[in-house]
Amino acid sequence: MRITGKTLIEMGYRPGKWFKEALAHANAEELSGDALKNYLDAVCPPPVLDLLEQPVAYFKNIEASNEVEAQNLESVAACMNALMRTPTVVNGAIMPDACPTGGKARIPVGGVAVTRNAIHPSMHSADICCSVMLTSFGKVEPRQVLDAAHSVTHFGGGGRAEEDLFELPADLMNRLSENYFLNDPRSAVLARTHLGTQGDGNHFLYVGVSRNTGETVMVTHHGSRGLGAHLYKKGLRIAEAFRKQLSPATPACNAWIPYDTEAGENYWEALQLIREWTKLNHTVLHDATCKALEVEQVDRFWNEHNFVFKDGDLFYHAKGATPLDDRFVPDSKEGLRLIPLNMREPILVVRGETTENNLGFAPHGAGRNVSRSQHKRNLAGKTNEEIFAEETAGLDVRFFSGNIDVSELPSAYKNAAQVQEQMETFGLGEVVDLIMPYGCIMAGDWQIDKPWLKKRKAKKEQAD
Repeated sequence: MRITGKTLIEMGYRPGKWFKEALAHANAEELSGDALKNYLDAVCPPPVLDLLEQPVAYFKNIEASNEVEAQNLESVAACMNALMRTPTVVNGAIMPDACPTGGKARIPVGGVAVTRNAIHPSMHSADICCSVMLTSFGKVEPRQVLDAAHSVTHFGGGGRAEEDLFELPADLMNRLSENYFLNDPRSAVLARTHLGTQGDGNHFLYVGVSRNTGETVMVTHHGSRGLGAHLYKKGLRIAEAFRKQLSPATPACNAWIPYDTEAGENYWEALQLIREWTKLNHTVLHDATCKALEVEQVDRFWNEHNFVFKDGDLFYHAKGATPLDDRFVPDSKEGLRLIPLNMREPILVVRGETTENNLGFAPHGAGRNVSRSQHKRNLAGKTNEEIFAEETAGLDVRFFSGNIDVSELPSAYKNAAQVQEQMETFGLGEVVDLIMPYGCIMAGDWQIDKPWLKKRKAKKEQAD
């Protein structure tokens, strides 16, 4: 008897493009009974996964104390409730610094989503392995450290000029070029030219003094720059192809790459290479600052807070959440982690353990209650210079571009004391040291000076 598409449908198989090849083979080999079923089971696509009927329960390590915070928390909860219906998700949590990132199903900042056998690129975002590194220089004057660091760092768009590049180790370059996701010319260029750059936004170079030791300390905050963003775009494309096949009902922002596929293993390997490159990105700036000061480092450690962490077949996606558990940080130094708040506040040095509600994580900073644009609107009536003077009094704060970005000043962030109180309330790490602020460097509003914007402005002035 000839096997038809109707035969396969009656056997319970979902129609698709695979029917044509399967029917041709089954009829050519005259398969029937168990032989036919075994063959069809081997070649048919996996079953479609629907969204979960109810969100997976998650832990809320956050409280609201006023209307603005309540509105923020409501938006965060709406995002998490949609996210936690993703069929791969098994657990989750939000931290005191939680705030939406845009889109009703996207993981919020300060969010942790645990999935089984699935890596979700959007849950780590384009800023893969955003992280912080601390170096102690001993009893050096803070101003000297900030000046030295300012002379070697790079903020803003793009990468370094050819004559200003740091050396990229050949072994790392070779391993990047051997990975499926990173073996293209664009990755090679970005790996070289973005090494030793810090980008923009909330990334910073902070200098302060340890409360415990009195030593001057530098902390840098940035991620994997263009190299990570390039991988992210590739990962999104692969994840979207899987989503269309595995779970069309899942929002595109929560598409995933199954780990137990060749693509999944290659993507996981690429993430580890990006982690190594990002750590080097911090290291070259810290080493260059030591060299400029002509001193040796006294201490150094680092941790990421925007990454994916693996434990067996579970993947912990931390979108702006600091891993406390050493199993997530293979190069951990005595379990120490860094949590910055804002440029006017101390950076927290913490240590902690996994609990049922924290899932092994702590906040990564202070977070925001309102968007950057809304914060700027809230400050209307004052000049940028007036706001800057008020909020940075007593500090040595520098914007690398020379243009003030009021959306990165202290008032743009949540109340730091309140975040620390909630860390204590919910058991999100113990503060073991404070890095008291001296000053910092950030990109500032570098886009004001974009060449194409300057040309547009000049044309407009001529037309007027």
